[in-house]
Amino acid sequence: MSHYCKVLIVDDEALIRQGIKHYMNWEQEGFRIVGEAANGKEALALVEELRPHIVLTDLVMPVMDGEELTRQIKLRHPEIEVIVLSSFGDFDSVRATFQSGVRDYILKPKLETGHMLEVLKAAAAKIPELQVGRDAERRGPSVDAALERLLSGYGSDGARDELAAAFPHGAFCLLGADVRGRPNAKRLAAAIRQRIEAELGNHAQDNRVAYRGLASETAAALVLVNLDEQALGLLPIWARAMTGAPELAEAGSALVVGEPFAELTRLESAYRDGLLRLMDAAFYLGGRKLLLHNELPEPAQAPEPFNLNRFTDLFKRERFDAAFDYVRAFMRAYRADYATDVFAFKSFLNNLMFNVAVLLGNMGYDARPLESKKYDYFKAIEEARSAEAASELLDAYVAEARACIAAKHEQAGNANMKRLLDYIHEHYAEPLNLTEMAKHFHFNPSYLSSYFSAHHNEGFVDYVHRVRLEKAEELLRAGEASISEISGLVGYSDHSYFCKVFKKHAGLSPSRYRQQALHENGAKP
Repeated sequence: MSHYCKVLIVDDEALIRQGIKHYMNWEQEGFRIVGEAANGKEALALVEELRPHIVLTDLVMPVMDGEELTRQIKLRHPEIEVIVLSSFGDFDSVRATFQSGVRDYILKPKLETGHMLEVLKAAAAKIPELQVGRDAERRGPSVDAALERLLSGYGSDGARDELAAAFPHGAFCLLGADVRGRPNAKRLAAAIRQRIEAELGNHAQDNRVAYRGLASETAAALVLVNLDEQALGLLPIWARAMTGAPELAEAGSALVVGEPFAELTRLESAYRDGLLRLMDAAFYLGGRKLLLHNELPEPAQAPEPFNLNRFTDLFKRERFDAAFDYVRAFMRAYRADYATDVFAFKSFLNNLMFNVAVLLGNMGYDARPLESKKYDYFKAIEEARSAEAASELLDAYVAEARACIAAKHEQAGNANMKRLLDYIHEHYAEPLNLTEMAKHFHFNPSYLSSYFSAHHNEGFVDYVHRVRLEKAEELLRAGEASISEISGLVGYSDHSYFCKVFKKHAGLSPSRYRQQALHENGAKP
């Protein structure tokens, strides 16, 4: 029996992976591309799941590079062949991987079909269970491989008969659900896809419906449905019955039904220009469980672009209320336009948060709380399931920014208040009044009065009286100066007024207060 040789592609450049996948009709040559990964860590997980025969890997990648990936594969699965993709300057690294068990290498700048196929076939020939190449001329691409090529815009590569047999009806439609940014997005996408297929299976017994789950490079559950005219009319009803699926509830996703199309050659545009845009719309039209292409509300007018210069100018002039009011107004209009790209929307929020933290730091505010939390906010925004949820995260961040601003203002207010209080303590014996003090500190008198009350637990006049009278108590207890002398020493030119104010403050006249104080100290009056 003949078998396909299963190949896993590992490269951090999506275009390289796509180019390799659609370089040729791999199945006709006896190979099947079973998966792809952007780094070594992702690849190791797929190796355990897919058990490929050959891993075709780049060397320079984030998270885990190709050299470490090779060591891990050979440690766990020595039977798997590894072929390295390298650039001209990577030869020393390539040589190191040969010590770890690499079978061969291919230079990236060349990546010629004939050479790549030759290297792969040489590696496959070392795998006993495979008989790669036998009956190759009778092999056509599988339906799944042809659909993947169509979805990526590479054409069906001669699988017309196979596709016609799998999809005999005249209309096509894409169903899906968006799970971008969700934790466990791959698992959720697979679970939702299986649920949609199971529900469609309930209507497929009379041969009016054919369907196939699709794999996409975005995190989306995706199913292609092929129907006759009668079944096409029933599809919205069937879709409504699917919206209660627990898998959709777990993902917090709406079921999206795209516009019908007549030819599989339109699969890529139906996906990219149709279904993905509907998924973006579902992000803004929060709370909907089902979104049909022909039931969208009238789109809102796109807002004017955000004026970062205006926002920055308001910030630098410390007109924070105006700056944040501008953001709030812009966000209302931005969220209302469901044609906005979701990635652009989330990127705007991230960039705005970043700018706020930088501006505050440059202006001397303590922005460390914002800096320490911004990446948590970025992650939460990436995982946000609706524009409303993402906007609430921005509101929370703005609240934290306001707290940073208030903290500095409070510190500045405390410093200014200390200067005012120190001045009163130094000059209480002088004819001290609000007008003279305001002139000294270059304040407007009415503003100084309001400022003093706002930052202290009593008004200016009351505080001056208290300082003077507490000093008078101290002098009376000392028993050296006369009461009329004390009156002048603490700033009261009118002796009778001093006695009146003192009695109100202490509950005793100055003379009675002195007598009581001397008695308590054991002295005779």
